[in-house]
Amino acid sequence: MLKQQLNFKLSQKLSPQQIQLMKLIQLPTQSFEQRLSQELEENPALDTGKEHEESHEDFASNSNQEDDLGNEKIETDINVDEYLSDDEIPSYRLSANNYSSDDEEKSVPYASGTSFNQHLQTQLNTFRLDDEEREIAIFLVGSVDESGYIRRPIADIMDDLAFTQNIYTTEERIEKVLQLVHQLDPAGVGARNLQECLLIQLKRKGDRKPVALAIQILQNSFDHFTKKHYQKLLSKYDITEEELKNAIEEIEHLNPKPGGAYAGNTRIVEHVVPDFTIQIIDGELALSLNGRNAPELHVSREYNNMMQGYKATKEKTKSQKDAVIFIKQKLDAAKWFIEAVKQRQQTLMVTMTSIMHYQKAYFLSGDERMLKPMILKDIADEIGMDVSTVSRVANSKYVDTPYGTKLIKEFFSESMTNDQGEEVSTKEIKKILEITIGEEDKKKPLTDDKLAKILKEKGYPIARRTVAKYREQLDLPVARLRKKI
Repeated sequence: MLKQQLNFKLSQKLSPQQIQLMKLIQLPTQSFEQRLSQELEENPALDTGKEHEESHEDFASNSNQEDDLGNEKIETDINVDEYLSDDEIPSYRLSANNYSSDDEEKSVPYASGTSFNQHLQTQLNTFRLDDEEREIAIFLVGSVDESGYIRRPIADIMDDLAFTQNIYTTEERIEKVLQLVHQLDPAGVGARNLQECLLIQLKRKGDRKPVALAIQILQNSFDHFTKKHYQKLLSKYDITEEELKNAIEEIEHLNPKPGGAYAGNTRIVEHVVPDFTIQIIDGELALSLNGRNAPELHVSREYNNMMQGYKATKEKTKSQKDAVIFIKQKLDAAKWFIEAVKQRQQTLMVTMTSIMHYQKAYFLSGDERMLKPMILKDIADEIGMDVSTVSRVANSKYVDTPYGTKLIKEFFSESMTNDQGEEVSTKEIKKILEITIGEEDKKKPLTDDKLAKILKEKGYPIARRTVAKYREQLDLPVARLRKKI
């Protein structure tokens, strides 16, 4: 049975203007400039430059007139959206769904230049190869990954050559061509594993004694070398510690990823533009917002003049009324955007000012051990804003400090209690752990158990597994792999 009934329901929904503001807040400087350029292009009523300040003031005063020709009368009598086609409305006014898939910008610029594989293929022209060998060599070069390795078995390559290139050959011939590929630059390219990559580079270094010993170690004792079983290497090759040290130095100067340096040249490089600058002036902290985040935006003088011309006209035609509806909509959109940019600037400054004062000890000293425990809610409560707003500011913004350019979210960390009952930042503990490992005797590196005991003696009672977790986060290897002769 169907029946109708009335229900009262209170729901909270962000307006298009609020959504627009949230999107602007989360944008870093360069993305904000692109968004600004897009809005200036879409809305001819929006303009930049100080010379337009008068027109903005004129428009503000005129908008308060309440006759049948003024803005307010138009706004109350006409539903603007019904008179305009979709392509005349800025994109942010069309999206009222807070969870729309179009919220994030997914376009990625393309990088240009000679690719790593093209660089290798060009070098093949220096070899005398028959047609089949050249096809095999091109196929092998095409199988080289960004790191410079060929990570596929020769048997699979042989099958692919038969199925895709109609080349029926043998594994022996592919191996022969692969030896030619190993002669290409950078040294080590085309290797099938790390051991082969390092050996290719060493063999180009000549026949000096440390190089010859390094080749022997890699060929016959690679497992002992990677696990740093130095005593076994000393007894096996009957050498002194100095000789082993020289051989290891030769290996350490090799490049484990020969393709990395070249392949990286064609990647898109992200240039960080700090949104804030913190300076120490007379012992006090001074915060400033990057000027590129505070552009001069004004309502266009031309559009204001059009509105005034309409008011001065006694007889209104339908086309004039349609035109003034379009103008009114563009002027409203321009005012909304200008207000959103101002609110963005205020939100950024208020949030960063609070973070700066919260971490004042760190910004004055640059010592990460002075970082206080701080979570998003701490700042949100202090400035009276939502946690999501603080998160938008922290996740994508950078600040230029006397100690380098830092990502703001790096100042946030969880807390733990030391032996005196004080709350300390986990970043402080990580810094002390990093310093302790850096000062250890590399001949007898400290195990995680010993590190946990040292930290406990310094007043930080944390478990061994927590030490291991922090050590991994700092990208530091276990004790055995930190050992040196």
